[in-house]
Parts: sequence; C-alpha cells; structure tokens
Amino acid sequence: MAVRQDEVRSLVKSLSQDAWRDFTRVDMKSRIQGLPFNVITRMVADKRFYGAEVDDFREAREFKDMMSEAFEISGTSSPGDFIPVLRWIGFQGLEKKLQKLQAKFDIFSEALIEERRSKRQRSSGEWKATTYIDALLSLQESEPERYTNYVIKGNILSLLLAGTDTSSATIEWGMSLLLNHPEVVKRARAEIDEHIGHERLVEETDIPNLPYTQCIVQETLRLFPPGPLLLPHESSEDCTIGGFNVSRGTMVLVNAWAIHRDPQLWDDPLSFKPERFEKMENMGYKFIPFGTGRRHCPGTGLANRVVTSALAAFIQCFEWERVGEEMVELLEGKGLSMPKNKPLEAMCKARQRMSHVLKEL
Repeated sequence: MAVRQDEVRSLVKSLSQDAWRDFTRVDMKSRIQGLPFNVITRMVADKRFYGAEVDDFREAREFKDMMSEAFEISGTSSPGDFIPVLRWIGFQGLEKKLQKLQAKFDIFSEALIEERRSKRQRSSGEWKATTYIDALLSLQESEPERYTNYVIKGNILSLLLAGTDTSSATIEWGMSLLLNHPEVVKRARAEIDEHIGHERLVEETDIPNLPYTQCIVQETLRLFPPGPLLLPHESSEDCTIGGFNVSRGTMVLVNAWAIHRDPQLWDDPLSFKPERFEKMENMGYKFIPFGTGRRHCPGTGLANRVVTSALAAFIQCFEWERVGEEMVELLEGKGLSMPKNKPLEAMCKARQRMSHVLKEL
C-alpha cells in the first residue's frame, strides 16, 4: 500500500508543479502511464522507470521501448494461427518479432533477478524480503526445482504485461468521461471534501468511505473494460452457448464489451451514469471487467485500488477543463487493453483549497 500511495503522491506533485496558478494544458496519457508501471516495478524489484526520480535513465529508456513494443505486438492478429501454411512461410514475420522480444525480456528480467540476488548476498545479518523477486528467491532456496529462474522470469513478465497498461488505460478513460461530465466531478468532489477535507491527500484507506467515487470507477470499467475480450477459454465438453453448438476443445472468447453495453441487461447502456451502481448489489455475469469465477483476474484488487486512488486524488487536488469546447473524443484505438484512439489532453489547475497540502508533497 505504501508504494501505491507514494506513486499517486508523486504524480499529484508533478501535476501541481506544472499547473500551480493557471490552467495548463497537460498530456494526461504520458503522465498517467507511469503510475501503474512504477507501482509494479517497485513491487517487483524496487525500481522506478518513469518520472524524474529515475536512477538509470538508459535502463528506463530501454524498458519503455521494450514495453511499447510488447503492447504493439499484443494487439496484432496472426492469420497463421488459423491458416497453418501462412505460419510455415513466416507471413508478417510476427513469430520472429516475438522471439526477439522474448530475448529482450529474458535479458532484462535476468538482470533484475541477479541484482536482487546480489543485494541479498551482500546483506549483513538476516535478510528481509521486500520485493516480489526477493520472495521468489526465498522460495527458490527451499524448492529449487519448482522456483527456477525461468519460472520467476515468467511471473515478472505476467505482472508487467497484465498489471500496467490496463490500469493506465482505465484511468485515462475515467478522466475522459469526467471531463465530459462536470456534474459527476462536482458530486464526487463534494463526497471527498466531506469525508477527507482539505488538510491531507486522499489515501487508499479512504476508499470505503467514497462510494460514489467507486461507482465512477465501476461505470468506467463497464463502458471501457481493460480487456474487452476476456482471456480465451476452451470448452471442456460439448455445449450450447447462445444457441450455438460448441464442440469440446473449441476456443471460446467472451465479449465483455458487448455484455456491458447490452440494452437487455443495462438501462441506457451507452450513457455514463455512475449512480447506476449505487443500489446494485448482485451484478452476476452482466458486469465482468476482470472475468469471473476461479479464473478471474488475480490483480482485480490491486487495479481497483490504483485506479480509484488516482481518480480520487485528481478530483480532490485539481480543477479540470476540456482543451476546447468540443467533448472529449471517446473512440477506441487498437490494442488488447482498448486504449483511447486519441491520447487525452486536458486543462489542469491546482485547487486553491488544497494548495497547502500540495506544497508539502
């Protein structure tokens, strides 16, 4: 929790320094993107790759390039998966690109592991595990056959790919919706001012006392789920889905985006209405931004905390306006995490009532 709060505080501080007195035009995508990345990399290896407080700018640049390439490839379809002959001839060269990228990830993650192992060996006295890699290295000592470097590197890769771009995209969509609905911002700010006040920055432990802010996050996830097509499933037996006969062993994709906008399940499904979640208790299978059941996303709690903390801090600490009179564009771009087609820009100014708090960050 301390890492998450520290990164939200760092982002708020950065924004306040640029927009202290007057409304300033801010590239929100680049600002937001660093938050979940730094949260994950600090949890994994106690390293930051975004923002001013970066130890090794060369390493940070290589990391950003690698992740950018990974997300670009992840949104590419491979005809060779369906037409084998195209795979045999190397159509599009996608497999070669993946192999080169995997080699980069392997070198990068191996370096992180060896760095943490080296610090552990140099430590005097009892070693205390403070990162995800530290914990896995401890398990490696007791079960070396199970927790190999290969397994540790696979876990690092999973966290980086699944827990970063998805959260930043959700925060960007949330801010886009709020800019188009100032009345929602007004109500959320009143809630935050009532429960937290103006003497401190909102913290993660305050989230249970901010039900309307949580509704904003849920409605954002409904309209723009970070995984519009959930991870592929496979039918274990012959079955019928939506009136279609599905044979055993068939790949099945669940379209969460379509379910969340189904007029048979939701009233006025295309409108942004956070209040729809205020009295909704059992949502069943009609709200599944993180999947459901035993195969649902294990990072649900982490993602909700990061997204809610960031949006609450933005609402509490800043005044927001659209760059122009036009509404913020809400078209989806390419990619598995459904990023915005046009990166968000906004006019931002520090709230006068929060100025003394912002100065102390």
